[in-house]
Amino acid sequence: MTLPTPELHTARLRLRPFTDADAAPLYALHSSAHVLRYWDSPPWTEPARAQRFIAICRTIEEEGTGARVAVDRLSDGAFIGWCGLTSWNPDFRSASLGYAFDAATWGHGYATETAHAVLRWAFDTLDLNRVQAETDTRNAASARVLEKLGFVREGTLREDCVVNGDVSDSWVFGLLRREWHPTATPTAGR
Repeated sequence: MTLPTPELHTARLRLRPFTDADAAPLYALHSSAHVLRYWDSPPWTEPARAQRFIAICRTIEEEGTGARVAVDRLSDGAFIGWCGLTSWNPDFRSASLGYAFDAATWGHGYATETAHAVLRWAFDTLDLNRVQAETDTRNAASARVLEKLGFVREGTLREDCVVNGDVSDSWVFGLLRREWHPTATPTAGR
């Protein structure tokens, strides 16, 4: 079952399927050690990784296991990051949320605004009951994004990753349909 990647809009952003033209800005995003400092995989060192990521986005859509959207700022059309749902399980009506944004855009509410739009699509269109997200316990900014969206921190995965050579813990967050408040659009920059 194919899960078509949506085209969504917010007041400041356009969320759309990835294209081959996204390879260069995607590589710039994922080759930044600062952006990926809490990720469980190292920064990219080969531009071809961006093309593989885009191919994987198409594959998970075709397999019906997820959808990822590129995020463009409407004011200037710049690619600023991505957001997506993976591990979509129609039987359990669940999926996992993930995102990455250029460091220059941090603190402006773009991640929260983007994830809010993706969650609205997840609950309204995909009829999900649960969305899960994980973040490194040192990544307070990402935890704040999730909490603003209504996610509840459910537990800690102890020493579940190795990040930059250090063993790291992750927090697990969950958001249930009955806890979702789609009218409470998060405020930019908060």
